[in-house]
Amino acid sequence: MRIAFLFNHDQIHQVAHSLPIAVAMAQAEIDADIIVATTNPRMSREVARLSQGAGGERLQRVELGLESRRSRVLARAFEGLLPASKILVYGDNLDFFRSLDVLVVAEQTSLILKTHYGLKDLMIIYTGHGAGDRAIGFHSAIAGFDHVLVSGPKLWDRLVRDAGVDPRRLSVVGYPKFDLAPSLASDPCGRPGRRPVVLYNPHVSPHLSSWYRHGRQVLDWFLEHDEYELIFAPHVMLFERPFVITIDRLRLDRAGVIDPRHLHAPNIHIDLGSRRSTTMDYTARADIYLGDASSQVYEFLLRPRPCVFLNSHRADWRNDVNFAHWLNGPVIEEVEDLGEALQRSVADHATTYRPVQQALFDLTFDLTEEPSARRAARAVAGCAGLAWPTHSIPALKEGARALG
Repeated sequence: MRIAFLFNHDQIHQVAHSLPIAVAMAQAEIDADIIVATTNPRMSREVARLSQGAGGERLQRVELGLESRRSRVLARAFEGLLPASKILVYGDNLDFFRSLDVLVVAEQTSLILKTHYGLKDLMIIYTGHGAGDRAIGFHSAIAGFDHVLVSGPKLWDRLVRDAGVDPRRLSVVGYPKFDLAPSLASDPCGRPGRRPVVLYNPHVSPHLSSWYRHGRQVLDWFLEHDEYELIFAPHVMLFERPFVITIDRLRLDRAGVIDPRHLHAPNIHIDLGSRRSTTMDYTARADIYLGDASSQVYEFLLRPRPCVFLNSHRADWRNDVNFAHWLNGPVIEEVEDLGEALQRSVADHATTYRPVQQALFDLTFDLTEEPSARRAARAVAGCAGLAWPTHSIPALKEGARALG
């Protein structure tokens, strides 16, 4: 039995969502080869870093590349605009994929192996890479996976209702990324002697993100209000390429560059895509979350705190399930209202927003005493028809819920 976990992306943000599952399977010493396949050195380094000292030495590792001259030429021609390498790597490595019994993936592109390359007998299990509310997370294509691992009842219900996924192909496993959450004691907003830290986390998609219309105004606002510290850590793909193109709604835009006055501001920290943007370091450290459509708001709510949301597109969001996360704090349409919204988010947090945050968090994540990665590993083993051992297995990291 050969079970592979594929990490095929430009950035590393998907690794923490499913690598802990591979490690948990290796730790369990189940009767299968557990393979981690990456498609570039950046991804390989992150796999090595996250699995070091946690049983990762039991994993088999392979780095897949573009094998044909045609693919390399196409990648060089189009990579600045489109994820060409990410798509071409499948056709160039069909022998590897044919050798597998099970493939575990965090993104939907891998379905091309079934729909285009005819690997109908390959079982593909989908983990996803977030637990947000956007419609693309519940696209009908997800019904094409052989099995889907979900974090909680919200995703279960919407995948059945909106994507048409057979409930028998769903397993609730919690959120394996939380097994890696940084430990940080509660740090109330406005603690004496420290300025409140705001995390501004705009999404990449032009039709949803606040960056393209309001982002620089937000940075200007914090430049003029040094009573706050700002962490500007957008979606890691926002500045990855010169242009941003989205497929859920075909749209092309440009993130541009950061002005030196923002780069050098003493109260603004800017991170346009380092690994710290993917490890929950910033969501753990911040006192207030400022965002739009990113699922990272739910990772922030592992410890409930004030939130503010920018409705830059004047969306009719009320009663829209795709914007359920905007119930977690005040929603504004102009940056001139930011100061009042930040104050209101703090003042009304305990009485108005915290109960809503806890309810939405519990709907999104079904967390138990058993680490999520282990639950997910048992689900993968069950799909593959493998027995799960009964001996004790150390978790990658115990007690993520201790954050709050």
